[in-house]
Formats: sequence, C-alpha cells, structure tokens
Amino acid sequence: MATLSTAFAAGDPQASQPATEPPAGADAPVRRRSRRLAHQLVEGIGAQIQGQVLKPGDKLPTESEIMQSYGVSRTVVREALSRLQAAGLVETRHGIGTFVLEPRPGPGFGIDPSDIATAVDVMAVLELRISLETESAGLAAQRRSDSQLAEMRSALDAFEANVGGDGDAVTPDFRFHLAIAIATGNRYFADIMSHLGATLIPRTRINSSRFAQEDLPQYLRRVNREHEEIYSAIARGDAESARAAMRIHLTNSRERLRRAQEATQAAARAS
Repeated sequence: MATLSTAFAAGDPQASQPATEPPAGADAPVRRRSRRLAHQLVEGIGAQIQGQVLKPGDKLPTESEIMQSYGVSRTVVREALSRLQAAGLVETRHGIGTFVLEPRPGPGFGIDPSDIATAVDVMAVLELRISLETESAGLAAQRRSDSQLAEMRSALDAFEANVGGDGDAVTPDFRFHLAIAIATGNRYFADIMSHLGATLIPRTRINSSRFAQEDLPQYLRRVNREHEEIYSAIARGDAESARAAMRIHLTNSRERLRRAQEATQAAARAS
C-alpha cells in the first residue's frame, strides 16, 4: 500500500487538527474550510501521482488512514477521492480499495485535477458577474465621462499589446472591467469589483490553455474582440448594446469553462 506525504498541511495551520463533520446548520466558514481541505488533499495526492511518487496500480491508504495522516474528516477524504476519480487519476473498487490509474493517452485536454474545486468556484463567480456587469455596462454607456472612456481605451490598448501571450494581459483586463464599474457613477459597483480583484479573471485561477480549448494568444484575441464590442457600445452611448455585448462576453467565458468541465468528466468515464 502506498504512503501519502502530508506536506500540504504545512500551508494551513489548522489542517493538522482533526476536522469534525460540519454540524447541521453549520455556517458558511465551516463549509468553506471543509472545501478548502478537500482541495488541498486533491492537490497533494494529485501532485504525488503526477510526480510518480504514487505509480499506476498503487493502492491508496484507507479512508481511516488518510483521515489520521492528514487530520481531516471522513467527509473531506471522500470529497477529495471523488474529485480525483472525476479527474481520471484514481479508481475505487468497492470492497477492495482505491488505486492509481494509468495516465490517459492523448493531449489530456480538460481541467487540471487540482483545478476541479476552483473551476466550480469560478463558474459561480461568472454567474455573479453576468448579473452584475451586464447592468454595469448599460449604466456606463449612459453615464460615462470622456476621461472614464479614455481609461477604458487605455486598458484595452494595454491588453491588445499583450495578446501574444508573453506579457501581462490580466492587469489591463481587470482595469477595463473596473473602469466600466466606476463609470456607472454608483460606487457600489466599483466597491464589489475592487473587493473581488483580479481573481475575477478566470485564467488567473485555471490554466487557460485547458480552459479555452485553444492556445493562449488565440484565446486572448477572442477576448480582445469581445472587449472591443463592449467598448464601442459604451462609447456611442448605446446602453442596450453594451448590456448585450457584456452578457455575450461573460457567457462565452462561462461556456468555455462548462465545456472544459464536461470534457474532463467524459474522459474520466471513458477511461
């Protein structure tokens, strides 16, 4: 039976303490901590599989042994193993145990196993952004000043200069979306965007080459075109077109992520 390293726990001072099952009615922080521990466990085991510390055919320790080694609850262990199975890294044979699988052939398109929990979170954030930023774009088209429009243009120019994939395209991407929020004249739009920060941009949290089903420069050019449609509508004061362009932009991001998730799940079922 393979031995798992518990190095992941060093990054979380609470991870070494046994985690109990969340009680009925547990508050959000408890649920978030449970998800975070499961994500850390996925990362830890996934890294050992990718690094050949755990080899194909190796049997993982039992749930109880993993609980004791990592200081986490049975719920956390089962959630982590479920994610690893969905990623096609392990297979559970009922009554026997969980075994490391052979790597899948081919380019391995899909979301990286350590990104699975993050992908779910990014999808939720994109749903929030569709509601928030669609209206933000419409208001910006009606209320923006010349200087605010100039800031949007400056952000897009900086983004376009980095579509080759070598430079920083995340900062100008966020600048553009924040400038639109500021142009609404409603400080709460800008406050929410500033609070969430650059983590709003999916590729800061998920490998974009897997996320987008295309190489990074091609993906960034597509995003740039979508940004330009939003900018043009705001510049001419067309609120409905600005809303529609923003909705299309963010919906496209959500659909790219959804397809990546489905491809990962289909590959896991076929393996």
